[in-house]
Amino acid sequence: MRDGGVIAYPTDSSYALGCQLGNAQAAQRMRAIRGLGDNHLLTLVCRDLADAGRFVRLSNWQFRIVRQGVPGPFTFVLPATREVPRRILNRKGNTVGVRVPDHVVVSALLSELQEPILSTTLILPGDAMPLNDPSEIRERLETTIDAVIDAGPCPTIPTTVVDLSHETATVMREGAGNPARLGLTSGKMEP
Repeated sequence: MRDGGVIAYPTDSSYALGCQLGNAQAAQRMRAIRGLGDNHLLTLVCRDLADAGRFVRLSNWQFRIVRQGVPGPFTFVLPATREVPRRILNRKGNTVGVRVPDHVVVSALLSELQEPILSTTLILPGDAMPLNDPSEIRERLETTIDAVIDAGPCPTIPTTVVDLSHETATVMREGAGNPARLGLTSGKMEP
């Protein structure tokens, strides 16, 4: 990753593609592999809430919700700080998705890198679900990515995405994380 590589790695919700945060070419490779346009948000995968706090601004109500879901299978859309490269921001709201997975391999990888991973769920064009078998990932992406971290199969359910960038918390996508863990229900909820 430090040399511009794109990897497939396991998380607590599914396998994901990842690259170094500051590498624009690697980010474009991930978008190409997934068949995504520039408008699709990529996620910052962080070690912990303190690490995420460098990249997003959290008010008290947002912090109360986020701390209930980390570590875990949630992605939170929050206002970005100046630490986030402009090319990965949601241009309409200057927001970014952050995630703190509950997976030993991700924790070890983040500890080694000492920085967040720019990431996206490993769903290939034409597939409905994320890939979860390292052998299949290797077979389908052998010439496209630089490495597969094989930790065996993992779940095939993407994260639950919660938008906390407005006055109201909105569950944008229900996935592996139960919104009730955050004190939310499906749809919108006032903080």
